[in-house]
Amino acid sequence: MGGNLLKNLMPVIFIGHGNPMNALSNNNYTEGWASIAKSIPRPEAILSVSAHYYIPFTMVTSSLFPPTIHDFSGFPKELYQVEYPAPGNPELAQRVKELLNPTSVMFDESWGIDHGTWSVLKHMYPNADIPVVQLSIDETQPPMFHFEMGNRLMTLREEGILIVGSGNIVHNLAAYKWQDRDIDPLDWAMRFEKYVREMLMKGEYKSLIDYQSFGDDALLSVPTPDHYLPFIYVLGLCKETEEISFPVQGIDGGSVSMLAVKVS
Repeated sequence: MGGNLLKNLMPVIFIGHGNPMNALSNNNYTEGWASIAKSIPRPEAILSVSAHYYIPFTMVTSSLFPPTIHDFSGFPKELYQVEYPAPGNPELAQRVKELLNPTSVMFDESWGIDHGTWSVLKHMYPNADIPVVQLSIDETQPPMFHFEMGNRLMTLREEGILIVGSGNIVHNLAAYKWQDRDIDPLDWAMRFEKYVREMLMKGEYKSLIDYQSFGDDALLSVPTPDHYLPFIYVLGLCKETEEISFPVQGIDGGSVSMLAVKVS
């Protein structure tokens, strides 16, 4: 593949967003997200595939003024007061719909920017001056469907669009230590994250799509697919010969991987 073509591609990023309180924090994870934004060209717009827009349809947000959605409970009131007033981009929503044809894609004017997106973008682009569109994850579809959906969106990378998958490679809240987030990672979480990293570097995407074949470690690390599937979209957006790096690393609370993957 020609180097000039790769130079014209916007990078694609997977972010492990973790605890919503990261939106208000200044830590290694949030500093890493800010550094990612500084290391890449400024995007024309952002298309986010968030674990928290997980519904039984394929929808794309089309509002000019998407609301900031506080889709969680039990957190301090300061978190509910956070606003991320980035504009929407109906033209990008239309472009996404066209690229995903023949999959049926509906426009959604009621959903906005959920915390899987704004808790990260608040650190990457704090001025909220880049348009943001969100693409839902159809919970009725298998992982290969989502890989193919990501692949169909490849053209957007040539159009200055930053595509961000926001979830977590390992996401087990039942095992998460809310009061001791610095606890050592659980063995199974480390093993599954290591497996994902190795398969990614080898280009073994089929193994990553069929992640449940890794056995008990996969079942514990991905008890529900919502936080893993944004990573599958990123896999579909990768081109051969691209550089893969891990600009943010760590396992929070023992059982939530904060791994970020940058493809450029």
